[in-house]
Amino acid sequence: HMGHMLNNTIQDIYIRKARLQGKNACWVPGTDHASIATEAKVVHRLREKGIRKSDISREEFLRHAFEWKAEYGGIILDQLKRLGASCDWERTRFTMEESLSRAVIKAFVDLYRKGRLYRGLRITNWDPEALTVLSNEEVLYAEEQSRLFHINYRIEGGDENEFVTIATTRPETLLGDTAVAVHPDDERYAHLRGKRAIVPLCERAVPIIFDTYVESDFGTGALKVTPAHDANDYEIGHRHGLEVIDVFHPDGTMSEAAGFYVGEDRFEVRRKIVRQLQDLGHIDKIEDYRNKVGRSERTNAVVEPRLTEQWFLKMDEFATTALEAVSSGDVRFYPEHFWNMYNSWLREENVRDWCISRQLWWGQRIPAWYYKEHVIVAETPEEALEMARKQSGNNTLTLADLKQDDDVVDTWFSSWLWPLTVFDGFEKPDELRYYYPTNLLVTGWDIMFFWVARMIMAGYEWAPELLGPETANKKGIAPFHEVFFTGMVRDNKRRKMSKSLGNSPDALALIDRYGADRVR
Repeated sequence: HMGHMLNNTIQDIYIRKARLQGKNACWVPGTDHASIATEAKVVHRLREKGIRKSDISREEFLRHAFEWKAEYGGIILDQLKRLGASCDWERTRFTMEESLSRAVIKAFVDLYRKGRLYRGLRITNWDPEALTVLSNEEVLYAEEQSRLFHINYRIEGGDENEFVTIATTRPETLLGDTAVAVHPDDERYAHLRGKRAIVPLCERAVPIIFDTYVESDFGTGALKVTPAHDANDYEIGHRHGLEVIDVFHPDGTMSEAAGFYVGEDRFEVRRKIVRQLQDLGHIDKIEDYRNKVGRSERTNAVVEPRLTEQWFLKMDEFATTALEAVSSGDVRFYPEHFWNMYNSWLREENVRDWCISRQLWWGQRIPAWYYKEHVIVAETPEEALEMARKQSGNNTLTLADLKQDDDVVDTWFSSWLWPLTVFDGFEKPDELRYYYPTNLLVTGWDIMFFWVARMIMAGYEWAPELLGPETANKKGIAPFHEVFFTGMVRDNKRRKMSKSLGNSPDALALIDRYGADRVR
């Protein structure tokens, strides 16, 4: 799209200038495998052929994915050639190449053995369209027009006029409520201590709990607690030992646990449940309300908080390293004011562990195997089997007894290694020692966190080891010295131009009409 054309034109200006100055200028082109977007395209193509992903094997799906990549993956590179980008085309790399994939697996295993990776059950950002978890950075929040529903919950054992009123924008989740919470110092609810409320429709009696998280002056001062569908509710539920009821299927339809509207879409159910609550006299009032709604960066689907087991990378040490790299001047930003955004994101109070697992097949499969209570992380199945035999004391185990994790790693977990892996640094570091660190990165500021910060983190983590002892203690292990952030190309609605929105002119059509120089 237009943003790529701007970005690569600026890179080309710099690289041509370097050549004119007699420098050995190396410009490595390449593409990543864009796991979420590509898998969605392949699934759509299969559906058009009457094939469902669930009906074929993982191997067969990957064959279709590589066919799609062969057909469409070269278009970006062809566009850049037509644009006149003077890359070292014979060096072209792809993140799913075997050597680059081996590097990703090696990095995963290394971090696990260092205690930096862990597997845990957490409330995560779930994309009901892509059917995968997302990292916090892949969720885009914007204010949207919503409605705030004030719902009366009767008090168990009380008369028909005794109730507590909660306010929510998501009434469909009340089917998963397992408590009503109020602040311990809120005198309005002191008389409810030890009592229970009746959740409308499902008529489930739940405890009225007292927790300091609740803000007395927000809404009604009473909070419905749905541990399976809100991160804060999950923490409250954990403190009070509440039941966790997941009322959604992965695709955003109601689950059997909801007990009502099973199989129906969550937003259709919202309309139906409000009508039903009104008919039963449970709606106190409905207000227009503007609130921030999180949507998937890739599919634009409204993200659903969901309790899932995922792999996480501890980010505290990495964030400190990335901050120091820029604050020390080892890496310099242009324009300099982008330091403020970078600093804000990486400060200790804002850093969250990176969820790196994705429920997809297109990507590097997580190198973890499971046998009973044992979790084995290894670079190859053979190594995993040997480790499993030692851990379990069972020397008769075969690979058939082990189950490999079905998930793949986040595409960015591959891309953050790019300055190291394009020179095959994990396997043949001689060329890496020659070219690393690079001089300049030109990129859009919108991927400052996704990519720029993480490449810096990866550089400090592995470059000393790969470059050898003679360079390990020298300044210059960051992957680049300077980062130039381009402006953001937007359409007439102020939206960023992107392939997913389809709001950018076609690069090849522009070049056909105006020529490469005018487009540049």
